[in-house]
Amino acid sequence: MNLLRQLAIVFFFFEVTVYCQYEMHRLGEDYDEESDDDYSPPFYFHPTGEDGIPSRHGPLGCAQECFCPLTFPLAMYCDNRKLEAIPKIPAHVQQLYLQFNEIEAVTAHSFANASNLKEINLGHNRIKSHKIEHGVFAQLPNLLQLHLDHNDLEDFPFPLPNSLERLLLGNNAISRVEAHAMEGLINLTMLDLCHNQLHDSSLKEQLSQMSKLMQLNLCSNRLESMPPDLPSSLMHLSLENNSISFIPDNYFKKFPKLLALRISYNNLQEIPYDTFNISSLVELNVGHNKLKQSFYIPRNLEHLYMEDNEFEYINVTLMCPSIDPIHYRHLTYIRLDQNRLKEPISSYIFFCFPYIHSVYYGEQRKPDGQMVQLKTQVFRRFQVDDDEEEEEGGDGEEHEPEGQEQGRTEENFDPYFY
Repeated sequence: MNLLRQLAIVFFFFEVTVYCQYEMHRLGEDYDEESDDDYSPPFYFHPTGEDGIPSRHGPLGCAQECFCPLTFPLAMYCDNRKLEAIPKIPAHVQQLYLQFNEIEAVTAHSFANASNLKEINLGHNRIKSHKIEHGVFAQLPNLLQLHLDHNDLEDFPFPLPNSLERLLLGNNAISRVEAHAMEGLINLTMLDLCHNQLHDSSLKEQLSQMSKLMQLNLCSNRLESMPPDLPSSLMHLSLENNSISFIPDNYFKKFPKLLALRISYNNLQEIPYDTFNISSLVELNVGHNKLKQSFYIPRNLEHLYMEDNEFEYINVTLMCPSIDPIHYRHLTYIRLDQNRLKEPISSYIFFCFPYIHSVYYGEQRKPDGQMVQLKTQVFRRFQVDDDEEEEEGGDGEEHEPEGQEQGRTEENFDPYFY
């Protein structure tokens, strides 16, 4: 009996041990699955020689200072490595990443065999214009994208290959654009020149030949007038934070594809009534100017930003002179905070712009400079499906979705802004 009892005890402990291991295995599976889905951040490892791991992973070769992953055999990562010079680029490389280094010069020697390059990122370095060897980029016939932002450039770089599609030159000290410097850039679709020192004369007759240009960023420069001779292909135009005080009549008539216009933080005091009568325009930002008078709102405009101006009254009739019951206007959002409004906009605005979801008043300035809030609620409208309207009895009343707080005010409204 003692032997049987001892065997029973041993068998019992064996079962307990197996069961516990099974449960721990299940617990581990559950934890790993949850961790992978919700908690594991993406991890990008670019090994260097300092890690004791060789950097030459690809069969086609790689610069010793850089990393060439097997998963991207045509890319070479040399970013954020405190490099002072550009390494020799192997012939097979198409994407070259050299951002966040201490590079001061760009020489043709590094690119002697790199005719297959399609993208070069030299942003966030210390490159000066006179340290770029003449023609170094022009010898790359397949180059599509060039990043030279956040450097110390004083001049617009040239010559550049006519294959180029995207050119980023923001956050430099560019004040000069040599004559014909932009010639040949017939395939350029995006040009970023924000945060430089460009004057009106710098861009005169320089951009007109870029017949495929869709996005032009000229924010934070020293412009005092609207840039002349821009190509008609433009879809996005950024002119924020300049000193522009006047928009000529019919200036935007030559941009039939313009979708977004940002001209905030300028010195505009008056805008010709139908300046923005562009059928394609979807977003318009004229905030942080000195405007007092309303202007015409095109039918397809959806987002309108007019904050921090001198508006005391919004004349809806000027914005919308007539109502078309067939072709509704698409305006959905208006931002009006930091003006001098004494009362909300007339309710006529909701008949003229039936798609409006919200009008943000925020705080308004009093004559003594104090900020006050209008005694009004932020108007919000939510579209209701036809099935839901039938269930509600078709009474035509608008209801907020469940969980939405009724009677919201400006204090708890978080306006959309970019």
